[in-house]
Amino acid sequence: MRTVGLTRSFGEQIAVNGVDLAVPRGAIYGFLGPNGSGKTTTIRVLLGLIAADAGSFELLGQPMPRASARVLPRVGALIEGPAFHPYITGRDNLRRLDASDATANPATSAQRITEALARVGLTAAAGKKYRNYSLGMKQRLGLAAALLQPRDLLILDEPTNGLDPQGTREVRKLIRDLAADGATVLVSSHLLSEIEQVATHVGMMSGGKLLRQGTLHDVLADGVPTIRIDTPDVEAATLAMRRLGLDASAGGPDGPVVARLGSLAAEDVAAALVQAGVRLRGLNVERPDLEDLFVSITGEGFDVLR
Repeated sequence: MRTVGLTRSFGEQIAVNGVDLAVPRGAIYGFLGPNGSGKTTTIRVLLGLIAADAGSFELLGQPMPRASARVLPRVGALIEGPAFHPYITGRDNLRRLDASDATANPATSAQRITEALARVGLTAAAGKKYRNYSLGMKQRLGLAAALLQPRDLLILDEPTNGLDPQGTREVRKLIRDLAADGATVLVSSHLLSEIEQVATHVGMMSGGKLLRQGTLHDVLADGVPTIRIDTPDVEAATLAMRRLGLDASAGGPDGPVVARLGSLAAEDVAAALVQAGVRLRGLNVERPDLEDLFVSITGEGFDVLR
């Protein structure tokens, strides 16, 4: 999947501003950002639900929307909470969806529906009416709908919304299994800690712009690690670290002493502290997680709505 300069506005508000996504085949791509950052609008453009104002994009190596008829049957999607008929069962909702798919084989419909329900943990609730489903069950049924046919690309918008911790773990496993079977999976989420456990690649959105993307390893490596020193010699440690050019500060008279490492190696800091006569009880280097990195880039947390 690839976009070049993708842009979409609503009136004077630019929801997606020149976004260049690069999602490799077979990747689990975490599309990250707070609610209102432009993730869902980008996804709606990719799926042809709304048109872009500018830019171009490809799905599965094909130019869109020109190749929609060939490509979209190979794409499964869950967007902004699924909508189903409230007065029929979960299984019957999937039957209706499958019957409306011109590419689906009616002879295998029952088997595929049963397998999709089992894959998302809804076998026991398949006979319940949709209106009696919890939020998490509705989300699971939306995932089942996306899995009715074999898919080369899955686009999942907040797939763990409403799920309990067990359900969230099951969805993580499902995403890994889908990727292991050869599918490319784009997962849009504001839950960075969840994505960090499953993604191979990530892209960070804020205010309609793509701020950073790459492999998870490379993106996390962009974060500046923090060194934390536990010592009874707080003042001496602070002075020694400042002589190294670190902006060291103490958490109190008993420490700890903390500083961002920058390009310095932790072992060089330790050697300088020992040479200065600082007694070390502990030294720990902490790399920022995705949320820490996002906050450091934007200065904002994930409770910000745009």
